[in-house]
Amino acid sequence: MVQGMEGYQFQNWALTYSSNPELYFQPTSIEEVRQILELARQRGKKVKVVGGGHSPSDIACTEDFMIRMDKMNKVLEVDKKKRQATVEAGIFLCDLNEELARHGLAMSNLGAVAEVAAAGVIGTGTHNTGIEHGILPTQVVALTLMTAGGEILKCSDSLNEEIFQAARLHLGSLGVILDLTIQCVPAFRLHELQFPSTLTEVLDNLDFHMKKSEYFRFLWFPHTENVRVIYQDRTDKPVQSTSSWFWGYAVGYHLLEFLLWVSTFLPRMVPWINQIFFSLLSSGRDERVDCSHRIFTYECLFKQHVQDWAVPMGKTKEALLQLKAWLENNQAVVAHFPVEVRFARGDNILLSPCFQKDSCYMNIIMYRPYGKEVPRDQYWAAYEEIMQNAGGRPHWAKAHSCTRKDFQRMYPGFQKFCSIREQLDPTGMFLNSYLEKVFF
Repeated sequence: MVQGMEGYQFQNWALTYSSNPELYFQPTSIEEVRQILELARQRGKKVKVVGGGHSPSDIACTEDFMIRMDKMNKVLEVDKKKRQATVEAGIFLCDLNEELARHGLAMSNLGAVAEVAAAGVIGTGTHNTGIEHGILPTQVVALTLMTAGGEILKCSDSLNEEIFQAARLHLGSLGVILDLTIQCVPAFRLHELQFPSTLTEVLDNLDFHMKKSEYFRFLWFPHTENVRVIYQDRTDKPVQSTSSWFWGYAVGYHLLEFLLWVSTFLPRMVPWINQIFFSLLSSGRDERVDCSHRIFTYECLFKQHVQDWAVPMGKTKEALLQLKAWLENNQAVVAHFPVEVRFARGDNILLSPCFQKDSCYMNIIMYRPYGKEVPRDQYWAAYEEIMQNAGGRPHWAKAHSCTRKDFQRMYPGFQKFCSIREQLDPTGMFLNSYLEKVFF
């Protein structure tokens, strides 16, 4: 019989949420997962599966049973002809990327963080950028799920199709993902070009930029007009880099954290910090070439709070200018840089923020220098109001204030997802406090 660990404390990467599960499990096989669920049924316990722990919310927290799938982390099969890889749910993308490269393959798009589990990526709807590319779950073509009752379901576009469209963004609420099959592409290198611009220029020429680069995003520095444009495009050029440890880490990490800590006592420093660091780090032109997964992923710096909502593509300019105007009219409120703006193609995944809509993601951030909390409530509330008014939907991994009533309005497929969840987990084994706010 599989054994659970007592006394384990879970903390997310940002150290903003934690919980103390009664028992903590790291199964090594499907049979052990089945035993854990059977024990939970016998004792009337909830079960939460956790991945890399990077979600900046309490979506992974529980006081009952916690399962970490990191010992079920194998690549089960690579079909070079179909360019598909079937992997166990617990494999981290950083390990998968290297394994795919050995087979001459790659994922077509990746989020910023590579230390995340494959099943976690489709649990919360990880995304990157590129209007010709969907969120990462759109790369999943099949998966295997164990329900609360121990039943194993194979799901794809041709098998249990409705469950598949729910499970590709499952919130950990449908069961335990055991494995998934990812549609890959031939391995490729990316040429990244970064250059300065202004918010006015970028918003006035948004269509041009999106057509100019396959993976286009930009970083706005609040309290200024400054923008850092980032193009990433496929190339046959050799690997090259102009990055500097001094500017990237000594200045861009350590000095920035120190100054943001000082600004907790002198908040009026923040607009100055945003301007100075744009001038120091982002006012020039930089280029690098590397294999795709090394370009897609990047350093998230120090601990932070974030919000990330997807608004309909046509609302990008309006929503961002409203956020800028609100900050200008509320000068006692400060906003750290950057506001990261990315784009994604619409899809048919029931709880995808891009469900049936090409979308723009706007990610705001407030760092926690040396772990110190920084006031953010007014900024957060204003941002959420602007995003809601623009028809936005929140990223599921991030902390937000939405309730079932909001989700019923936002998602045409929300009730269908709820029906599937109740069918697969009638007793609510996989719920926690975060999910109870979503579904009740």
